[in-house]
Amino acid sequence: MKGIRRSLLFVPGNSPGMILNGCIFGADSVVFDLEDAVSTGEKDAARILVRNALKTLDYGNTERIVRINSLKTPYWMDDLNMIIPAGPDVIMPPKVQGDEDIHRIESYISGIEKDRGIPAGRIKLIPLIESALGVEKAFEIAVASKRITGIFLGGEDLTADIGAKRTKKGDEIFYSRSRIVIAAKAAGVSAIDTPYTDVNDEEGLIQDAVLARGMGFNGKAVISPRHVEHVNRVFTPTEEEIEYARRVLEATARGEKEGKGAVSLDGKMIDAPIVARAKQILEIAETLKGGRLR
Repeated sequence: MKGIRRSLLFVPGNSPGMILNGCIFGADSVVFDLEDAVSTGEKDAARILVRNALKTLDYGNTERIVRINSLKTPYWMDDLNMIIPAGPDVIMPPKVQGDEDIHRIESYISGIEKDRGIPAGRIKLIPLIESALGVEKAFEIAVASKRITGIFLGGEDLTADIGAKRTKKGDEIFYSRSRIVIAAKAAGVSAIDTPYTDVNDEEGLIQDAVLARGMGFNGKAVISPRHVEHVNRVFTPTEEEIEYARRVLEATARGEKEGKGAVSLDGKMIDAPIVARAKQILEIAETLKGGRLR
């Protein structure tokens, strides 16, 4: 759903069936994958398939993201040459390690926009950070361009890069998750969590999503349509959270009207961070109410 990203569903760029049905699973964003999901011999065919899908299929309110190939490959420019004129909402460059990667991609996109008469800056970026260097430069990456609307942690490649064993509990990426969240919030962009890769462990997925939301992530990538509903539910404010947020703002408004410097609710002091959190919850709830609440 454009404007909010609870769930980002990866769809192989060489799978016509998944591409055709990508928007029916309830994900807020669909990521057409031209990188890891596509073998070398199918890069050209996948590129064409995704381009045609962007030009002809109506995804409604679902955000359309394309993960291109890494700058270290010979494919990324061909990806952009074909995909940008088709009008995706977001480009996701993988394995971003610093602001120089973003500047290079942005410059190339800007050139295509100018040549094709596409409004400058309309297409956004969500860099995929999946290395030790990328994590350490997360804030630098997040503020490298006005096109950037979120940063996304890739746990599988990251653990391979640092020589750690990937586990369901995720202790090995806890620091990296925290670093991504802090960098994203400092830059004023979305923080997107890594997928939970065991497609059959729905209980583990839910626990992982709850942890991610509690850490401050705005949403989570998924690699299975079966995970979308669970992730959406975790990242959707509950009725109790919405009601409490309303009461917080009502109590604050009453306090201001009465000239009170301090306001309490249910025996607890209401300070600025609590008010800010209440406003965030109500903003998310209102956005979902105006779209397709799932």
